[in-house]
Amino acid sequence: MVQIGSSMKLVTFSTGGDPRVGVVDADAGEVRDVSALLPAGADVAQVIEGWAQWAPVLAERAPALTALALDDVRLHAPIVPRRDVFCVGKNYREHVAEFGRSGYDSPDRSEALPEHPVVFSKATTSVTGPFDDVLAHPGVTSELDYEAELAVVIGTGGRGISREAAFDHVWGYTIVDDVTARDLQRRHKQWLIGKSLDTHCPMGPYAVSADEIGDVTALQVESRVNGEARQSAPVKDLIFDIPELIATLSAAITLLPGDVIATGTPAGVGIGFDPPRFLAPGDVVEVSITGLGTQRNRIV
Repeated sequence: MVQIGSSMKLVTFSTGGDPRVGVVDADAGEVRDVSALLPAGADVAQVIEGWAQWAPVLAERAPALTALALDDVRLHAPIVPRRDVFCVGKNYREHVAEFGRSGYDSPDRSEALPEHPVVFSKATTSVTGPFDDVLAHPGVTSELDYEAELAVVIGTGGRGISREAAFDHVWGYTIVDDVTARDLQRRHKQWLIGKSLDTHCPMGPYAVSADEIGDVTALQVESRVNGEARQSAPVKDLIFDIPELIATLSAAITLLPGDVIATGTPAGVGIGFDPPRFLAPGDVVEVSITGLGTQRNRIV
């Protein structure tokens, strides 16, 4: 029988009915439906909020439950945040350079590093599953781009969180592809519309508890388009690290359990090429992060 400790990979999945909460054994390619162990209607965000209560229950009772093959279920975004996803732009040095060269940031094509985190948001309605189709939205955008990102999941909320205490508030991690309509990003100046089109935030496949991850800065963030490697960088290359992002966001905004913070993308996005290599219907984008799995989305 598989052993499940307090470190876990949680998923939201379905088999044709309502979404369920599952605990995954990725090595075995299996998921166990733990919804019956939780209050009726509970989702992953609620499990995270009550982690001190639910982790021992899942650790003790999930191993005895029947396992389903991951290939036989549909994985949804592991968490649907209660509010917009917090996102950070221009947080890898080489990406700052490629973004500056593109001219999308400013007419003087500045490659200067930001002095403070560049924070924006993606609407909750942009969140979609790790293997769902991503809509191209023809007639709305013609410059669709990908951005592989590590996302932090808040477990314990708070305001005025210090750098030193930041990781005490982290439940775990997941993967986000910050799909971006570059023409809308440029046209509207403020990034909300260009970042928030429906299906433009694939998330997952798993929400992974922090104790499954040793050194988060050693995780490698990678993307491929149609099998071609595009992005690859370790999390240690962030300009503003995870503690700094949490301290900055929480200085006067109360972070809530289940909040998701996308930490920024490495160099290698479509606008970084000359000419730019934007996504088109039929393209397949894969985003992988060490220990967090791989998402795969087709542009339609």
